[in-house]
Amino acid sequence: MDHATRQTSSSAASTRVVDVLVPVALNQNYSYRVPRGMELKAGDVVCVPLGPREVVAVVWAENANPDPRLHNRLKDVGEKLDVPPLKEDLRSLVDWVANYTLSARGMVLRMALRMGENLGPERMRLGVRLVGPAPQRLTPARRRLIEVLSDGLLHGKSDAAREAGVSSGVVDGLVDEGTLAIEVMPPPLAPLAPDPSFAQPEFSHQQRAAVDMMRALAANGTFHVALLDGVTGSGKTEVYFEAIAEVVRRGKQTLILMPEIALTGQFLDRFAQRFGVRPLEWHSELTPRTRQRNWAAISAGEAPVVVGARSALFLPYADLGLIIVDEEHDQAYKQDDGAHYHARDMAVVRAHIAKIPIVLASATPSVETEVNARKGRYQRVALPSRFGGQHMPHIEAIDLRRAPPPRGRFISPPLAEQIRFAIEKREQALLFLNRRGYAPLTLCRACGHRFACTICDAWLVDHRFRQRLVCHHCGFSMPRPNICPHCQAEESLVAVGPGVERLQEEAAALFPEARTMVLSSDLITSIETMRSELNEIAEGRVDIIIGTQLVAKGHNFPRLNLVGVIDADLGLGNGDPRAAERTFQLLNQVIGRAGRDQGRGVGYLQTHQPEHPVMKALVANDREAFYASEIDSRERTGYPPFGRLASLIISAGDRPTAEGFARRLAAVAPIDERIQVLGPAEAPLAVIKGRYRFRILVKSLRNVDLSEYLREWLTAGPKTKGNLKLEVDVDPQSFL
Repeated sequence: MDHATRQTSSSAASTRVVDVLVPVALNQNYSYRVPRGMELKAGDVVCVPLGPREVVAVVWAENANPDPRLHNRLKDVGEKLDVPPLKEDLRSLVDWVANYTLSARGMVLRMALRMGENLGPERMRLGVRLVGPAPQRLTPARRRLIEVLSDGLLHGKSDAAREAGVSSGVVDGLVDEGTLAIEVMPPPLAPLAPDPSFAQPEFSHQQRAAVDMMRALAANGTFHVALLDGVTGSGKTEVYFEAIAEVVRRGKQTLILMPEIALTGQFLDRFAQRFGVRPLEWHSELTPRTRQRNWAAISAGEAPVVVGARSALFLPYADLGLIIVDEEHDQAYKQDDGAHYHARDMAVVRAHIAKIPIVLASATPSVETEVNARKGRYQRVALPSRFGGQHMPHIEAIDLRRAPPPRGRFISPPLAEQIRFAIEKREQALLFLNRRGYAPLTLCRACGHRFACTICDAWLVDHRFRQRLVCHHCGFSMPRPNICPHCQAEESLVAVGPGVERLQEEAAALFPEARTMVLSSDLITSIETMRSELNEIAEGRVDIIIGTQLVAKGHNFPRLNLVGVIDADLGLGNGDPRAAERTFQLLNQVIGRAGRDQGRGVGYLQTHQPEHPVMKALVANDREAFYASEIDSRERTGYPPFGRLASLIISAGDRPTAEGFARRLAAVAPIDERIQVLGPAEAPLAVIKGRYRFRILVKSLRNVDLSEYLREWLTAGPKTKGNLKLEVDVDPQSFL
């Protein structure tokens, strides 16, 4: 060995190398040299060069045996960020989720780094204060700004400009004149800690038993899954608050997952009433600065309780002691883009890795959770009756074959009569229809032309409030025309079927004296708007609420005693294996909004199938019968939780390419007698955003490692190229 070779070898041996995981759509680690003097360990958050840019990444492992041939090609770690390292349990979760869902590990890590932007110390924020006399040249804009700052206090520069309705140039001008001074704003105070003894409620005898179980679960501090199974209005939230109180007393953190974080205004108020302060929020509507601040507080252990949407599961908690998944059955916990994961199931995995307890709360548990409770894997904590002696709603089916609405209308005469009675008694009525917009289809009476999306296999939905026809799958929209584009007939277009906007029009015609409000996701411009509308309803300023599934999400409307479901059969006819379960859960939750505070709630189901098992179970208030029937059906057919499913969606810009690839992929599926490969077939939504879609469904026995089977198959199978795309969804919730 010559001198130069020995020197290179010695230099390589003395240089530390670490493997780093980068939050991009890649699965492997990258090796980087550690500069002299930099202390690094697994979990540290660093900046590294990746191609032409610098990215935030995480040290995943020490590389004790780097390839000496790569020594001169390795790049140095740029800098170590001043944030707490990602703990081993979170890194294990990232690896586990990526392995199970076949997602790129970098994409799962991205959620833990909240997309990797703005990490590190918070940048200084500048404020302005009134310190001198007004200038000689006093414009109206300057006068408004001086009035805003007349209290002599320090205001954020941009906040002051916004409040006064002026540009930042006006602020800078008054600084130059000596009227205002610029100062650095003090850092925000750490969030106040919840007080577990702030306002301890009085519990019923039944609730006390559940509270004792919750406190014991939290105090035990080891991995344990409890199903808090309580009917709507039974006080599940107040009961699991006691588990949170116990964890707060022990100085640990609690994560509360919710399916629709935008709709949690009432929940945040209830939390503040119990603990004296609101919890920290985590969801996509937060400003970048607030996300940065909250992320830092969570990772530093300064946020004792966090309430968040599904992505909050991947935050770097300093000392997590309890996870609560509220409304655990909700479909919104499934993420269908990027990494396809189910937040409820991954929450159980995170609790198992961290060896902490987890509570799943629901009035209508998912079939998977119900089976786990029946088999003793999960502890059931039951609240079978409503708090305060309130009765469960009485439910009746209105057979639309015998009592149909008048032609062109959708509210049957018996339901209209009950709504009239409710309004006379100054009570509220809720009309539920899980269809946004005015009508699901628009056609021409003259030639039969139907308005369809130009790039999806779907009809355009008429939205009268916006005066547009909209595709709910890709977002394409167009103005509502007056002339048929096919036959040029004028005034020939007709709306077919009801949406919530059309239902409001009918309610206003039937009950002109009533105040109506539509609650639908496409009409909500912000969380604040939503919370303000919910407050209006809670305060009794609305008589008839017309809503989509938004209204099923745990709201409490004190004057609401009547719920009418306009099309109870809507979710049953789409060939989805989970259709019966979803319909039962949704209708149960919707009707559960009635009679929670005073009076007896009543629910009316308008249906063409009163003999359907879902309708019979709802009318008889026989949850047990529904679960027995659904569990038996799943067991006989081998569907989850008695078997496992995965969906492979192949899409391309043209049909032959998508179909050809799907057939080649199916042809090389490994033979395994425990696994069925079904398809390929056109997906139920065959075209979305101009992409043609084929689906292969994979069905296996429960004890099969389906993820490993898929990994081996896809490694050996044909590779996507060009505009071909393959999406793998393990444990699919949607079958479209």
